Amino acid sequence: MTNFDLTSGKPLKASMFIDGAWVGADSRATVDVENPATEQVIATTPLGTEDDAMRALEAAQRAQLVWAKVPAVQRGAVVRKLADLITARAEELAVLITSEQGKPLDQARGEAQATAAFLYYASENARRIEGEIIASENPDEEVQIRRHPYGVVVGLTSWNYPAALAARKLGPALVAGNGFVLLAHEITPLAGLFIASLANQAGIPAGLFNVVTGFGRVVGQALVQSPITSLITMTGSNRAGQEIFRAAADGMKVLRLELGGKAPFIVLDDANIDKAVDAAVTARYTNCGQICTCNERMYLHRAIADEFLEKFVAKSAALTIGDPMTNPDMGPKVSGVEVEKVHSLVQAAVAEGAEVLLQGGPLNEGKYAQGHWYAPTVLEVQDNNSSLVRNEVFGPVVPAVRIDDFDQAISYANDTQFGLSAYIFTENHKRIMQTPYALNFGEIYVNRANGEQVHAFHNGWGQSGLGGEDGKHGFEGYLRKQSLYVNWG
Repeated sequence: MTNFDLTSGKPLKASMFIDGAWVGADSRATVDVENPATEQVIATTPLGTEDDAMRALEAAQRAQLVWAKVPAVQRGAVVRKLADLITARAEELAVLITSEQGKPLDQARGEAQATAAFLYYASENARRIEGEIIASENPDEEVQIRRHPYGVVVGLTSWNYPAALAARKLGPALVAGNGFVLLAHEITPLAGLFIASLANQAGIPAGLFNVVTGFGRVVGQALVQSPITSLITMTGSNRAGQEIFRAAADGMKVLRLELGGKAPFIVLDDANIDKAVDAAVTARYTNCGQICTCNERMYLHRAIADEFLEKFVAKSAALTIGDPMTNPDMGPKVSGVEVEKVHSLVQAAVAEGAEVLLQGGPLNEGKYAQGHWYAPTVLEVQDNNSSLVRNEVFGPVVPAVRIDDFDQAISYANDTQFGLSAYIFTENHKRIMQTPYALNFGEIYVNRANGEQVHAFHNGWGQSGLGGEDGKHGFEGYLRKQSLYVNWG
């Protein structure tokens, strides 16, 4: 399948990409892909089976044995060619992302650019694969620490950034010399298949990069448990991460898991309020709040809470919601199930006594009669025990809690199982310097909205994951170390 044109109005009939060819599933069954703004079926993809997973893994294993012997610089050049092809067709990819995932088109364009950026950066790491020589305790001997690929890497991605997350894993895996099998999420499989459609043209050998489709409980389970798989890199929910952890245990697989988040957004009494409000809006509502680093709970100093909330609620209420192809501030949620999940959290918080400052909620009338819509909702809770404060929302809903000082804000922020991202707004240099020692999170944004960079390091602490992505530290995760003792005496 190489045609991703959705303008005909007829659903695309997608295939899986295995061993350099487009194939159907052994089951011959399919899964519908819908547009979350219209609920129309825009494509069907194969319902993959365990046998399909094994075919992809075996193809990757064969190709990887040859690929590992290719000089790293040549591997990097192939990945760079893939990035060039994505850049040339970025608008087509953006339309595809918006159609299957629902984010506004400009945000989808940003994702398409990020997809290429992850690959460009990975290609540059080809010249950064380094070994070490250390002194031996024995005469006429040296010790070498060498880097080698793991073998076959399995990538499992979430539906919120289907193209960028795939590239984030694919690029470093290939440059390091690994084979790669991607399980494209059943809700948003087209972006991963689009990337695969460029593989042959980029010069990626047949079998080295495979994309299978279907459900995680079948295909994903087979990929995770197969003895061929050496490393599993996954972005998704905590529940899914825990299931993968258990499934991979018997095989002692290497895991890199980016899981859920519950980012605290701390605004202290000396903060630039307007700057903080703008960042809070961006960090909560981008991609309809469907980002693991989103502003999930706001801790506001009592001295500025009224002013902050007045401005934040006003800006939240002014956000436009509609057809994502027309670039509103917010598009739909990705599915009806997600709408129900978010609304149940709001209802539970209200039952617990939360005060509704902005009544948004589900939209299902008029122009919103079709699609999965949820309007911005802001609540104030009295303490840190509200279910809305404790549980990841992953939608356009945010609770606010008033705090007395820096120490209370830190205590409330750290009182969570999650440890992915956090925000703090203050003009006090001492507090800024204290923050990284005080907050138990792998990524902290000081006086800015979210948005990690490809050359930094994105990793979660605690229940938010293992390993990490991006930068030199993320790239190192796709290489294993070998010690070589060379004695010439």
